[in-house]
Amino acid sequence: MNREQHTRLLAALAAGTSSTRLEAALAAGTDADAGLVDALVGRCAVEPDFFVRDMLTWALTRLPADVTVPRLLAELRSEHAQARSQALHTLSKIGDRTAWPAITPSLLGDADDDVKRSAWRAAVVLVPHEDRAELAATLATQLGRGDRDTRLSLSRALVALGDVIEPALRTALAGADPAVRAHARATQRLLHDPDAGFDLAVEEAKRVVALGPERAGGAAC
Repeated sequence: MNREQHTRLLAALAAGTSSTRLEAALAAGTDADAGLVDALVGRCAVEPDFFVRDMLTWALTRLPADVTVPRLLAELRSEHAQARSQALHTLSKIGDRTAWPAITPSLLGDADDDVKRSAWRAAVVLVPHEDRAELAATLATQLGRGDRDTRLSLSRALVALGDVIEPALRTALAGADPAVRAHARATQRLLHDPDAGFDLAVEEAKRVVALGPERAGGAAC
């Protein structure tokens, strides 16, 4: 890509219409010019359109990881939530496990729900096998928090780790908070029955927590 093309593409990435920005992101990914990494990452932090952000992520995955990963890791320290969230999302798509140490407990418990959910997904992709149990224990501290979508995201992240989450779920089930216990039980149900709907699993879990396992089982007969 020559300088004139580069300049036009940078302008298109910041154009007022989302269709123009989408075409520019597609072109950037097609050309896979490493010189665009700063512009692509910077645009991810401010782009309002979901589809354009997704195309920007795709464009970044087309570049060499040794170019993109350090730039994305720097974004994790941004004060802007979207910058952190999109960097985490892109890291999960790249899948370079050298990024794992940057997935800190503070990101996994970020005050912004979008950042937190992106961190959970990235962590599940990047975590080394030997660190899965520790990650499960960290994620389990978030049980019972947030809205329905946040809880579903956490359950999916935990279930993706597999049976290693069982000890963390047992600890949560023994706790005093009924919301935590219900979320843990719903997650346990999804682990053993992936086809179970999350909302049905939550309702069943709430009933079990309220009545106790024995009474709940009897009521279901």
